[in-house]
Order: sequence, then C-alpha cells, then structure tokens
Amino acid sequence: MDEAIRNRITASFARQGVMRLLSAQLTHIAPKLVEIEVPFHENLTQQHGLLHAGVISAALDAACSYAGYTVLDPDSALLTIEFKVNMMSPGRGERFLFRGDIVKPGSTIIVADGRGYSIGDGPAKLIASMTSTLMVIRGREDIRE
Repeated sequence: MDEAIRNRITASFARQGVMRLLSAQLTHIAPKLVEIEVPFHENLTQQHGLLHAGVISAALDAACSYAGYTVLDPDSALLTIEFKVNMMSPGRGERFLFRGDIVKPGSTIIVADGRGYSIGDGPAKLIASMTSTLMVIRGREDIRE
C-alpha cells in the first residue's frame, strides 16, 4: 500500500469529529479495504442497550468511504451519495468491527460494501451490512478529503 495514501486516510480520519465521538480507531488500511473498530460504550446505545443503528451506519459509511480513498486519485475527494444498511443482528459486544470493501472502483462513481461485526466472547458475529455509492469530487476547494 502506498504510504501517501495511508497518510492521507489517517489524517482525514483524525479530522472526523464523529469518529472521535465514537472513540473509533482506524485499524487496517489495504488496497480496496479499510477497517474501523469502535468499543462498546453505554453512550452509543439505543433504549434497549444495543449499539444504535445510527452509530452502526456512521461507522460503516466511514469504512466504505475510506476504502474508496485507497483507489482514488490524490487530487480527488469522495462524498457518499447513497447507502442502504441492513441490520442483521442486535449490536451486542465488547467492541465492533466495521469493514469497507470496494466492489467497483470508478472515475466518477465508486461502489463499496460494508460489514459490521460484534466482537466479544466467541466468534465475531455479523450485525449489519451496507451498500454504499460514493461520488468522486474534483476541483472543489470546499471539499478536499
């Protein structure tokens, strides 16, 4: 993996206030693949004590977007233009892993798949999936990375 791409993703991730709010960590960067981990915290739950669907969606969106940055030209940026999330199992666990994987790189549109897993005692459990569509942005001073 190109070190400049890794540095760009790491620096951009560090600027995301919402990821800091979630105590999220960027744990893996590879071509077409990014992983983010979020520890369980009571402040991230809904009324039943499960990880909130909004938290799951935000972390999957970030993982998919940063996976897109691994295939992006250095003078471009990305914006999510659509995503669909399926909640598949309750968000219970000590921590959560969110993986974004590029399905279709492109010069204008990039498509990514995301998977969210709960991690605790026993094997990781799939809790959510996402399909994300990302738009490549060029020449916009107000949108850089």
